[in-house]
Amino acid sequence: MENKTLEQLKSRLAEIADLSQVASIVGWDQQVMMPQGGAALRANQRATLTRHVHELFIAPETGRLLEEVRSYEDSLDPDSDDAAVIRVTRRDYEKAVRVPSKLHAEISRVASEGIQAWAKAKEESNFSVLLPALERAIELRQQYIDCFDGFDERYDVLLDDFEPEMKTAEVRSVFQRLKDELLPFVRALGDEEPDDAFLTGHFPVERQQAVCHEVLNLFGLRPETWRLDHTRHPFVGGPGGDDVRITTHYDEADIDALFSTMHEYGHALYENHIPAQLMRGPTGTGASLGLHESQSRMWENLVGRGRPFWTFFYPRLQETFPEQLGDVELVRFFRAVNRVHPSLIRIRADEVTYNMHIILRFELEQDLIEGRIELSDLPEEWNRRMDEYLGVEVPDDARGVLQDMHWGAGHIGYFSTYSLGNVMSVQLWEQVREDVPDLDERFERGDFAALREWLGERLHSLARKHPPQEILERVTGSRIDPEPYLRYLREKHGAHAV
Repeated sequence: MENKTLEQLKSRLAEIADLSQVASIVGWDQQVMMPQGGAALRANQRATLTRHVHELFIAPETGRLLEEVRSYEDSLDPDSDDAAVIRVTRRDYEKAVRVPSKLHAEISRVASEGIQAWAKAKEESNFSVLLPALERAIELRQQYIDCFDGFDERYDVLLDDFEPEMKTAEVRSVFQRLKDELLPFVRALGDEEPDDAFLTGHFPVERQQAVCHEVLNLFGLRPETWRLDHTRHPFVGGPGGDDVRITTHYDEADIDALFSTMHEYGHALYENHIPAQLMRGPTGTGASLGLHESQSRMWENLVGRGRPFWTFFYPRLQETFPEQLGDVELVRFFRAVNRVHPSLIRIRADEVTYNMHIILRFELEQDLIEGRIELSDLPEEWNRRMDEYLGVEVPDDARGVLQDMHWGAGHIGYFSTYSLGNVMSVQLWEQVREDVPDLDERFERGDFAALREWLGERLHSLARKHPPQEILERVTGSRIDPEPYLRYLREKHGAHAV
């Protein structure tokens, strides 16, 4: 028998979800389709949407329904959809009521303006163009943190928005383990001349587009539920479920778009697999950005840079770009796309050095929030740590502190989830390989259904019904653990194992 109060609550949550999903489409449009002149209008539109969603959610009626449904909640199976909706809504509500709607709207408006300021700053390679928007974004994040209490560190509040129930100290511990092992690895890299010149040259965009679509179809998404577009900075947007918006970035000088497309496919598959009955509610999305990144890094690196995938797909890539790759043997190509070498750009970094890019950003974010460095000094501090951690000299702001859009959009607390995702991806990978022992042979035949279906059944179907670390433990038997990931890196890349 349906509970009347719960049905009223779910109806209210469905309206909120509808508006939130419209806001996600508006955000996608801003980065993919909108003319730059629309920035000011779009900032106000997004602020209005954000304010209305927030006000609808924190209204006394939501609190009343949550209180009245308590007795019914106690009778439910904790794993049921209804129990999860109540549990997740209550946690979200108790956070949201602390934040004034006006502040929520202002954060959204400044984020929209910040994205445009970042694009201009990057184009001009001039950090000072972004500085005013970034100063305002940090100021608003400080006001947001002040809405809460009971945290161990101020950064905990921001991290919780992206990785629920995880503390800064726990992330710091995981990252210190990575840092202890990877810094010596990076410093020990020699100056061996790379055999990868064939990865740069002339790769016509129209052929790249065709091969990216081919890979997405090969990996598999439900027909007529997705699209692929070009943007400055790759991401997945849209509501999810039956409307997934994948983006990538093409450059005729290389085939990096292929790997960014595989990365974004992982995000898209997660959202594409969310159960339909959860879509119009707070549990109808991925559990956290860390778990989301575990999916994108799995498909980009564990699949997309793995030998079994290229055993199947490399002949097709050679057919697409015969001028560049026609006489390049598979083993040379495989080594080239897995080369470990410190580089300037995070999204182009190899599996090993990528984590140092993230740790650098994680540390800088904490320094900014705690006031240990001035915003105006951020480029200088960025450049210093790039040299310390990766031995790389930063030539300009565009390829340094301005390379990512996250801070322009006010997403402070986000970056750590990339490396958390790396770590969790291998925990999941070890489990799926145990459950599907012939996975490599399947990939060599171009069959990715077993992995896709395993992820859908074991992980994606849980959506946001439980905290992320609980979901990881349900699937793998363990909370986050960096050791499987470090073991994977040692086996694949140690002493030039590739």
